Amino acid sequence: MPRSTAARVGGAAVAMVLAAELAVWLLSTDDTGPKPDPVSESAYFTPQQLERADDFRGGQRWLLLLGLAVEGGVLVAVVAGRPAFVRRALRSLAARPLRGAALAGVSVAALTQLALLPVALASHERAVDAGISTQSLSSWHWDYARSAAITIAITAAGAALLLALVRRFPRRWWMPGALAVTALGAFFVWVAPIVLSPIFNRFETLPPSSRARSEVLELARRAGIEVDDVYKVDASRRVRTLNAYVDGIGSTRRVVLYDNLLRRAERPELRSVVAHELGHVAHDDVPRGIAFVALVAPLGLVFARELALALTRRTGVDAASPAAIPAYLLALSLAAFVLNVPGNQLSRKVEASADAFALELTGDPQALVDLQVQLARTNLSDPDPPDAYSFVFGTHPTTVQRIGAALAFEREAGR
Repeated sequence: MPRSTAARVGGAAVAMVLAAELAVWLLSTDDTGPKPDPVSESAYFTPQQLERADDFRGGQRWLLLLGLAVEGGVLVAVVAGRPAFVRRALRSLAARPLRGAALAGVSVAALTQLALLPVALASHERAVDAGISTQSLSSWHWDYARSAAITIAITAAGAALLLALVRRFPRRWWMPGALAVTALGAFFVWVAPIVLSPIFNRFETLPPSSRARSEVLELARRAGIEVDDVYKVDASRRVRTLNAYVDGIGSTRRVVLYDNLLRRAERPELRSVVAHELGHVAHDDVPRGIAFVALVAPLGLVFARELALALTRRTGVDAASPAAIPAYLLALSLAAFVLNVPGNQLSRKVEASADAFALELTGDPQALVDLQVQLARTNLSDPDPPDAYSFVFGTHPTTVQRIGAALAFEREAGR
């Protein structure tokens, strides 16, 4: 790569990371509660529990890294035109550029999903062996096929839109592209609860007579939050883990509780997890995530443009042809991976803020401690994972940090 090209790519990468860190600073909240007290994982988990969690999560971490390597390897191979028939097939799509871009997107996405299948299957089988997953192999394959089909369809449409922008705005396509990324991100957040999620799970509104629904609405009333419906999802069809989440935006926003959680959590723990999710609603954390995308997308796409141009020049491909789609997909994948690191940095702060909200709302730090212990035991989570892994991939504070935050709240409150 010529020195000037490397300088442009490197400069765009630095600018992208700086913009992302600025976005984290702008969107972060200081309301994350007191600094967590130091906590030893051995105070809450037996050596056997820690060994089992480390064995399971350690293997899953290696599979995650292997999956990233496989995905990157497929993209690099296709960009390099390996095998040779791939290069010929991509160049044959030039006659009808937008249709060709869609076909190129389908081909690359399908190859990637096929290559990732063994890794995903190994991860599933390990979860079954560990007693976390309850899903049969046939059911899992059906889920994987549907998920892959959605990914392929979105990639095809995105590739066609990208090439249309590149052909219309050869150097400045990143400007309308950033607007499109933000708008599409918001659209998918809005549509996911009513279109995508029901493909994989069944959702039911909790009846008015449900004690859990009454507790959710009472907590919401005390917090000054409007909650119309509370949903139960049939998570037990696939996993034994406990969870709850806030989904959607605007008219599709909802609080969703795992059926496992409703059956197995004690009432104080259930109130704690619900209060945490209400914290996300109170703090507008879903719109905050969309705002992060809006702030990082412009320079993220500038980096993708510079790297894709460097790759197409090196391989002798016209940057405005369907044959360039693999280069754009590789560049966008790398940008997304890099931006995911500051995105997770923001996510950890958001989750800590939701914990602080839950502690203030319930006034029950012991419930949060008990909840974190139960979640870690049920999910076979590593209570204190390696710092490097948490920095890159961690979306939540670690279990020991969340327990420490509850203990710090209890100490400062004099309880």
